Amino acid sequence: MNCSVNNFLLATAINNVTVAALVAALIILIAVLVLFVVVIPIPLWIAAVFSGVRISIFSLVGMRLRRVPPAIILNAMIQSKKAGIEVDSQSLEAHYLAGGNVFRVVHALVAADKAAISLSFQRATAIDLAGRNVLEAVKMSVNPKVIETPCVTAMAKNGIQLQAIARVTLRANIDRLVGGAGEETVLARVGEGIVTTIGSAESHTDILENPDRISKTVLAKGLDSGTAFEILSIDIADVDVGKNIGAELQMAQANADKDIAQAKAEERRAMAIAAEQEMKAKIREMEANLVQAESEVPMAISEALAGGKLSILDYYKMKNVIADTDMRQAIAGGDKQRK
Repeated sequence: MNCSVNNFLLATAINNVTVAALVAALIILIAVLVLFVVVIPIPLWIAAVFSGVRISIFSLVGMRLRRVPPAIILNAMIQSKKAGIEVDSQSLEAHYLAGGNVFRVVHALVAADKAAISLSFQRATAIDLAGRNVLEAVKMSVNPKVIETPCVTAMAKNGIQLQAIARVTLRANIDRLVGGAGEETVLARVGEGIVTTIGSAESHTDILENPDRISKTVLAKGLDSGTAFEILSIDIADVDVGKNIGAELQMAQANADKDIAQAKAEERRAMAIAAEQEMKAKIREMEANLVQAESEVPMAISEALAGGKLSILDYYKMKNVIADTDMRQAIAGGDKQRK
């Protein structure tokens, strides 16, 4: 019986050792899988090898340590390799760490190569880091973009207002994408050219008869200078007649002149009234002086008689003259009677 117990214990110990060994082996296997899949992306390396991209496993581990996703770099290298473009992993890593879009740059290089557009990796990354969409720029070089200006209002020399809308066909200039002005500058320059052309026209009918006059004048100014685009054409989509600004200005001037004339007339009337009032005041003052003087006449006569300067005969002659004057005024219908 003791022998049977010993055999049982021995079998149990063997089984425990076996289970422990299996668990340890499983842990080691999982650790190896994590190492070769997560830390060392073996599947990506295998895909790169079969795609013809030469890169070492140590480079992939270095990407992990530099916190660069190996999947992004390897996929970008595979795409460029299949398109016949050689791009090294170091350049892609540097662009990624600088904050650039790796896939957009690679796609732009592939599109430019297929469209026979000269675009180097350095220029593509510079355009991308400058904040411009390098892929859209390449597409715009192949398929020009049409932008429409807002309604531009200007006045011809005859005072008639015109409202014009233009469509501008632009093609991206790869060489001037870095540091070149954007679409807003082009639209502003085109609007300025439209205003200048309409403003220099003698009559609004000249523009209505020949709308291409605007296009020719604007194109001749070289408005795409210093911009990231090349203007291919400027087409006038619509020209409408607006207000008669000249007539409105003349009416406003006439109303202003009328108001000024009325103000001056009112000023003259007020001055005339003031002058009349002043004259009346002077007349009243003169009448008051005359009354005062007349009141002093009898005293003066008495003094003259007393002093012998006036004789009694002269006094009666004066009285006769006054009486004769009053009689003549009465006969003539005079309003005033001397007292």
